Amino acid sequence: MPILHTDRLILRPLEEGDADALELLINDYDIARTTLNIPYPYPKGSAIPFIHKRREVELKGEGYSFALIDKASHAFMGSIGMQIDKNNHRAELGYWLGKSFWNKGFVTEGAKRVAQFSFEELKLNKLCAAAMTFNPASSSVMRKIGMQYEGTLRQQYLKWDQYVDISYYGILRDDFLKNCSNP
Repeated sequence: MPILHTDRLILRPLEEGDADALELLINDYDIARTTLNIPYPYPKGSAIPFIHKRREVELKGEGYSFALIDKASHAFMGSIGMQIDKNNHRAELGYWLGKSFWNKGFVTEGAKRVAQFSFEELKLNKLCAAAMTFNPASSSVMRKIGMQYEGTLRQQYLKWDQYVDISYYGILRDDFLKNCSNP
């Protein structure tokens, strides 16, 4: 399993040792309300089965889940994952970050590195991501890593008994690589 590095981050596969920190950080209403699959409250003991499931996905080559680790403090801060569609050479990116780490550029830094991994190492053609329209911070991350807005799907998902609109963003391999060589 790959371990990726940036100036401030280590992105490594999720490990069982991350479970306590994961559960502590993710059990937050503000995180859960902006994601499709994170429940609130987060059920105690759910992190280990989640980590095992993501490991199985990785072993099949169908996706990756990276723990976001602060290089300076070695603190677990959240995760960035991607689900791969092998038939179409694309992946969908998703991420969450503990609230105490918000607004410091960690997700943007990590997402850019995962995008680089997607295109340079996995040779994918496209990376896409979705954000609930009431979560502009997530859309901002997508734009900062070079993704383009591709459209909004109205009332696409039912989250906590309310339909939510989802904005989709994407970037093609050629565009990412061109932007990397011309900063």
